[in-house]
Amino acid sequence: MAITGSGSLATILFLFMFQASLLKGAAQEPVVSQNLVTDNVSVVEGEMAIISCRVKDNDDSVIQLLNPSRQTIYFRDMRPLKDARFQIVNFSDNELRVSLSNVSLSDEGRYVCQLYSDPPQEAYADITVLVPPGNPIIEARDEVLSEGNETEMTCTAMSSKPAATIRWMKGDKELPGKPKVELTYDKMYTVTSRLTFTVSKEDDGVPVSCIVDHPAVKDFQAQKYLEVQYKPEVKILVEFPPGLTREGENLELTCHAKGKPQPQRVNWVKVDDDVPSHAVITGGDLYIENLNKSYNGTYRCVASNTVGESFDDYILYVYDAPSTTPIPTTATTTTTTITTTISYPEANQDTAPSTEPAAHDSRAGEGAPRTVDHAVIGGVVAVVVFAMLCLLIVLGRYFARHKGTYFTHEAKGADDAADADTAIINAEGGHTNSDEKKEYYI
Repeated sequence: MAITGSGSLATILFLFMFQASLLKGAAQEPVVSQNLVTDNVSVVEGEMAIISCRVKDNDDSVIQLLNPSRQTIYFRDMRPLKDARFQIVNFSDNELRVSLSNVSLSDEGRYVCQLYSDPPQEAYADITVLVPPGNPIIEARDEVLSEGNETEMTCTAMSSKPAATIRWMKGDKELPGKPKVELTYDKMYTVTSRLTFTVSKEDDGVPVSCIVDHPAVKDFQAQKYLEVQYKPEVKILVEFPPGLTREGENLELTCHAKGKPQPQRVNWVKVDDDVPSHAVITGGDLYIENLNKSYNGTYRCVASNTVGESFDDYILYVYDAPSTTPIPTTATTTTTTITTTISYPEANQDTAPSTEPAAHDSRAGEGAPRTVDHAVIGGVVAVVVFAMLCLLIVLGRYFARHKGTYFTHEAKGADDAADADTAIINAEGGHTNSDEKKEYYI
């Protein structure tokens, strides 16, 4: 113990008396309620720690602070220990508050507050020194990734106390890592976390963050952006015609292909056949003029890059040229049955695998523009004929219910005549009215 020159003898005597009182107090019964209190302290290395020895009800007893080696730091407001990092923050009858600046690992331990009461009292303040880890280091096994492949990344937080915790985030989604903790020779901890996952094309440009959690630091992380290559995405667009493809018209298709790296080669082929000889192919554009039904089939756009190959299909069906014959405007009673037969190209008879992209189709129906055709006109005519037949049936039933027996003028008076000649003579008007005889019937 280092003692200052002034009042050294009195201090030594006082300490001697204090030690004797401690021994005497140890032989007595333990104190039920302590009048002296203090607090544990956690401090980051290099920062300042505050140690406070407080007395609830002091009876003018002396307060003393000792270090983990039981050396006196402060006796009342005097500092026997020659360490200028310790300074008085507050001194009164009820408190001795001391600051310790520039804390190092050697300062860690249990500090003792003593009260010269009868019996003497002690309270303990544990100082824990926190050592933040160095900047986290994130490493990737593959700098450039390919869609569908598995990759591995590691993150390291070195020389910390206590050991750090590492979390992984890919975008806004947390991923589980496999941590490994090592205790180094200087009683520090090094933590390494390993992350394994499979990448997709949606991961391109997404940040992967290694987040280090430690009581000495906040928002401590390293970040790396993913670079993912993926095979092309292919889509065929119909530039012309906007509706059905008919004989004599032109067809213009455009193939859009996007990938990483960007596909440099785009090809047009016809499935199970050759592309028409007069078709014009310019990059991703396919142009066929003067269509006829021999061109029916499936046209495929194929794009490829270093990752893979993709394609999109377009099914061409050429319809008859539109008819120029005017539609009759006069109604007839002739019943006409119209049958429309649509023949589909052989290329569409085989069902494509579910993994292939859905093909565009120039036929009227699912996936094609809907246009009025001969089948629609035939359906309208069939409905009109059916309505006329129903009307004729109703009229026939009506007249059948109202039919009966009807008499002409010659039959009048026949009931009273003996023979046919008399009946004619007795008829109303007789022969004189024969010119006015009429017959009514339906």
